[in-house]
Amino acid sequence: MIKVGDALPDVVLQEYSEVEGNGCSIGPNPVKVHEAAAGKTIALFGLPGAYTPTCSAKHVPGYVQKYDELKKAGVDEIWCVSVNDAFVMGAWARDQHTGTKVRMLADGSADFAKATGLTLDLTGRGMGLRSTRYSMLVKDGKVATLNIEGPGKFEVSDADTLLAQARG
Repeated sequence: MIKVGDALPDVVLQEYSEVEGNGCSIGPNPVKVHEAAAGKTIALFGLPGAYTPTCSAKHVPGYVQKYDELKKAGVDEIWCVSVNDAFVMGAWARDQHTGTKVRMLADGSADFAKATGLTLDLTGRGMGLRSTRYSMLVKDGKVATLNIEGPGKFEVSDADTLLAQARG
């Protein structure tokens, strides 16, 4: 399992873009984790799935609401990583009004979740292999803080906890 001091895994996530931009076409675009994290401080949080109750009601909205404070605390970007495809993450981003505040990154094949060891097997509930709920502060591609939730909990991966850690 990933721990403080470890580098993020060298995997590719997908991000849905609704507008064509510098180097980004409309639709899913690859995000090479090592390249995207280099030289940045990132508030990264993972969760079991798009549109799930806690994720939609508390987890994502908390990071959207704390965006300005996280930026003031030195965070360059906020990443939400979930085992969903890029189309689902794009639709969820619209629903959650993340705009440019939170990058909604798809880990469709659970490569990131497996590489970090932060997996949750929900096969018995019809959801397959998912990500556990967690947050981490990442500095220049390395984990500076890591907060892993217990089963069914939402106590340490919230935006307020990561904001306090970013403020140091």
